[in-house]
Amino acid sequence: MKLCLLLNVIDPKIGGVMIMGDRGTGKSTTVRSLVDLLPEIKVVAGDPFNSDPEDAEVMSQEVRQRVEQGQDLAVAFTKINMVDLPLGATEDRVCGTIDIEKALTEGVKAFEPGLLAKANRGILYVDEVNLLDDHLVDVLLDSAASGWNTVEREGISISHPARFILIGSGNPEEGELRPQLLDRFGMHAQVGTVKDAELRVKIVEERARFDEDPKTFREGYKATQEDLQKQIYEARRRLTNVKIEHDLRVKISKVCAELNVDGLRGDIVTNRAAKALAALRGREEVTPQDILTVIPNCLRHRLRKDPLESIDSGLLVVEKFSEVFTKQLISV
Repeated sequence: MKLCLLLNVIDPKIGGVMIMGDRGTGKSTTVRSLVDLLPEIKVVAGDPFNSDPEDAEVMSQEVRQRVEQGQDLAVAFTKINMVDLPLGATEDRVCGTIDIEKALTEGVKAFEPGLLAKANRGILYVDEVNLLDDHLVDVLLDSAASGWNTVEREGISISHPARFILIGSGNPEEGELRPQLLDRFGMHAQVGTVKDAELRVKIVEERARFDEDPKTFREGYKATQEDLQKQIYEARRRLTNVKIEHDLRVKISKVCAELNVDGLRGDIVTNRAAKALAALRGREEVTPQDILTVIPNCLRHRLRKDPLESIDSGLLVVEKFSEVFTKQLISV
């Protein structure tokens, strides 16, 4: 779970993480703790959509017009946003609203940005995502597919960029996720309750220490956290130089093909995640071990479900990976 989250911070184009697991296993706590590790990004100052001053693909229409007119953009640095999407949120709260009265009387497109605007170039977190209303799932699917959010009302239409890392968590006992939404998550992590008694005691003790004195507890981990922040920053900088050999790409696609994975999203995400992991480990070349580490999380939720199959889908991915690589080694 933690590795999947870190890889998505390093390369947001991986496409987010779905975390499924038992109640009380720290899913929400882990996701929310990610805020302290998020790096800064360059944005257009005062823009409600966190527009990128250097990339037209993630600029709002207003900023793009200013660029076309040759205006100088004031630039600021801000931390990547993490936005919580409440289960009971209305569609207006998520997408934003248009003030029709102001639009008609003043002749301007008066738009009140919603959560998708705030989450642009950041993280959108949905706790208990499998309980999300269908109409909100449709909104997320549209935005995740196009990277844009469009609000239309009374003949007035407003669009803005909505490119975000989608992170969801949930308990499988509370219901399955719609396949269309599940496929939108780049990676899938499964979390189980810790069985080792010593480790459980350590978790209980750490929680008690935090409750007694949160400030001292945080300071005890400050150096470790700063090291991890530096590691993420270096990995993001190194990512563009990371290479993956053609031979390894072929093997990834062979694993996907032999597992009957629908579409090509699994191939793309596995390549991206492996490169992000190599960057995190301080290398500019992807190794088979990098692929083996990430491929179960990239493909487990994309396999066709067999109701008679009792083996964990992640194990099936590892078995197929080993088979493909062993064949390759024998032929070499």
